[in-house]
Amino acid sequence: MARQRLLFLTGHLARPRLERVLSGLGETEFDWAIADIGVKVAALATGDIIERRLERPVEADGVVLPGRCRADLDRLSEVFGVPFTRGPDELADLPAFLGRKGAPPDLSRHDMRIFAEIVDASALSVEAILARARPMQAAGADVIDLGCLPDTPFPHLEETIQALKAEGFGVSVDSAVPEELRRATRAGADFLLSLTEERMDVAEAGAAVPILIPKTPQDTASLDRAIERAREMEIDFIADSILDPIHFGFSASLVRYHQLRERHPAVEILMGTGNLTELTDADTSGITATLLGICSELAIRNLLVVHVSPHTRATIAEHDAARRMLFAARADGALPRGYSKALLQVHDVKPYAVTPDELAEQAAGIKDRNYRIETAEDGVHLYNRDVHAIETDAFEFFPHIDVGGDVGHAFYLGAELQKAEIAWRLGKRFAQDAPLDFGVGAPRREEDRTRLEAAGHTLKARKTPS
Repeated sequence: MARQRLLFLTGHLARPRLERVLSGLGETEFDWAIADIGVKVAALATGDIIERRLERPVEADGVVLPGRCRADLDRLSEVFGVPFTRGPDELADLPAFLGRKGAPPDLSRHDMRIFAEIVDASALSVEAILARARPMQAAGADVIDLGCLPDTPFPHLEETIQALKAEGFGVSVDSAVPEELRRATRAGADFLLSLTEERMDVAEAGAAVPILIPKTPQDTASLDRAIERAREMEIDFIADSILDPIHFGFSASLVRYHQLRERHPAVEILMGTGNLTELTDADTSGITATLLGICSELAIRNLLVVHVSPHTRATIAEHDAARRMLFAARADGALPRGYSKALLQVHDVKPYAVTPDELAEQAAGIKDRNYRIETAEDGVHLYNRDVHAIETDAFEFFPHIDVGGDVGHAFYLGAELQKAEIAWRLGKRFAQDAPLDFGVGAPRREEDRTRLEAAGHTLKARKTPS
């Protein structure tokens, strides 16, 4: 069978680096060639430029464009008669893009259900509850959990459940008052949180699935008795052995989950992660990944998620990203690495696309006065034909910048340099004119990669009426 032939399009500046990256792949399963399409930066090439400058016929089985090139792939594929593919944004990521693993990982699947709790539901109106529930669902929640407050009546409980169900939400109700739970199941709630062995009669009031808990977190025997009672009643149920916060039984509670799975291999289990995410002053993405890794190993498929503290603002999206990444890794029998960057909010695995030596070589070839900004291990690099400055503090670049009286350009450079400094200090990947990627912690705006970016405020400010 003939070897696949790939043609990589590039511009003048990136061609030497592209050649080094491709040569560094060693023995490959494909043959490759490079086409310089006559622009400095291939990412700025339009589909029209490519159509005019790329020689025909294309002697390849496929063409790979730089990731930031906004050309229309379908149009180019039709014009040249070969498939066009958009590669990664950075050359440093090209080897992974061309790796032997095939298509990108499938993150559409998961096997964990997220219960997202509205902790003060009984104090809110129906409209306020719906307003909170909608973004929770958009972030990944499967069930909206209505938290009932002690000594706070919930007269509109039935109305709330019916309103949520009318909009397609799954609903659970969390209350320490048995009568509230009975009202909830009669009104059509899907789940009840939480029943001890003494309150199992509540489950007979309707069809809602109860979440069973021990009398106290340490009383595993009482949880086993509740499980046995549910089996005698021939009802579906979910068991929760309770996750305790750090220094108040955390490690022992992990052991209890492990033992619960050993004693009941087929039982559905729930873990409430809020006692760790809410009660630990640490970024929640890593905590969530670790807890859901435990859940993945123990086949715990139900997660109760709480957002009260401001630092847990992205907790639902983090749980959703973690369950998808872990499902894919488990299906592959692999470590959860290389599947998703959604939880890499503070640091990146590969923060620098180029080395200082490569930047020095690239800067030496610049013939114009346009400023380029990049980061490497030694700091932030600002360069054009006249200067190549390396600093770790954005303010230190001030003596190196000459934009005359162009206030807009000065503002732009200041903003980009500050962004580059933040990226360098955190160990994040930086790309000029692109937002920093903080994963699900700060979702990036959607980009249309078939179109060039519209002029920004600073460029518009430089234009004068004709």
